[in-house]
Amino acid sequence: MIRIIYIIASIIISVSVTHAQDEIQWLTWEEMQVMQKREPRKVLVDVYTDWCGWCKRMDKNTFQKADIARYVNNNYYAVKFDAEYKDDITFNGVSYSFVKSGRKGHHELAALILKGRLSFPTVVFLDEGMSVIQPIPGYQDPKSMELIVTYFARDYYKDTPWKTYTTMYNSNLIHDAGF
Repeated sequence: MIRIIYIIASIIISVSVTHAQDEIQWLTWEEMQVMQKREPRKVLVDVYTDWCGWCKRMDKNTFQKADIARYVNNNYYAVKFDAEYKDDITFNGVSYSFVKSGRKGHHELAALILKGRLSFPTVVFLDEGMSVIQPIPGYQDPKSMELIVTYFARDYYKDTPWKTYTTMYNSNLIHDAGF
């Protein structure tokens, strides 16, 4: 009887771990900064707003894809960031606040990492030192996102032009690498 319970518990745990890897493990800014001190990684920031239809579509169609989620989890710390977040955020020792503008407004940190171009959705890539590498505005389908996340994770952005990378890219790299 104990053996059966042990087997069932093992199956449940393995299914839970596998399922967790099939979803992006989104972190807060605070959680990401703590983890970054322990083990530096690049950071993927999904900048969105609650009212953005394309943001919701990218969540459902792109970020929910198991291959994308596993690759992001293995190569980045992922932060989901509402550009209209009302509370202060301390990032790299500086405190950023919400700026009211009319009925809405924006967060100063969103404006900073988006380089002043408040467009949603935008995925921002930060290096291991938490400096902005590049914001990528607009909806990205799974195939486009695969190209983008591998381009930055593997440091191709440092010496390979985007156009060259897209022509040489093997679309099965994520699958072939076991991610």
